[in-house]
Amino acid sequence: MLTVLVAGAAGCAADTPADRRAPFVAGSGAPVVVPDGPGGHARTATPGERIGESDARATAADVRFAEAMIPHHRQALEMTGLADGRGAGGEVAALARRIAGGQGPEIATMTSWLSSLGRPAPAVHDHARQGAYGMATLEEMNRLREARGAAFDTLFLRLMIRHHEGAVRMAEDELRDGTDRLMREMARDIVSGQRAEIGRMRQMLAG
Repeated sequence: MLTVLVAGAAGCAADTPADRRAPFVAGSGAPVVVPDGPGGHARTATPGERIGESDARATAADVRFAEAMIPHHRQALEMTGLADGRGAGGEVAALARRIAGGQGPEIATMTSWLSSLGRPAPAVHDHARQGAYGMATLEEMNRLREARGAAFDTLFLRLMIRHHEGAVRMAEDELRDGTDRLMREMARDIVSGQRAEIGRMRQMLAG
């Protein structure tokens, strides 16, 4: 459990992310406890809440990570949202709920973090710009929308494994190049959590 003493946030006149002190925003993983004054009661910060400033300055790598991961996560939510009503098996439906439950709060945290730097979150994801990060193409998403039952399960797992592999690569880039404490912590969570889910999905496909 991480305890954070909230201090007054100093203003910053710099215009570039690299020149700004990065905001510290509560994430969706381990709880962040915010103490009150002497004799007061501590409270747990809500995901996405800005509670001070981190001890590192945001770099272009940190901003790229957030701006790329938000649309990547949004597509994952789009994919998981298709499980209901398409006869997905129990294991796949439960997996879809877990993925949505984890990535929704992460989107909120990264959106808040970008906003604190004066940058809007990306509005939409572009199916045409998938490249190396495993996102589904528009054709693949349409196939997933049309699939039912076991066919849906198989296609969902194959697409989501590739999607997760892309997210892990993006997170590894952040761990290599980024400096912001919150973004690096989120990247570590993505690497560990999504690698575990990849292993589980491969077992589900093989079984």
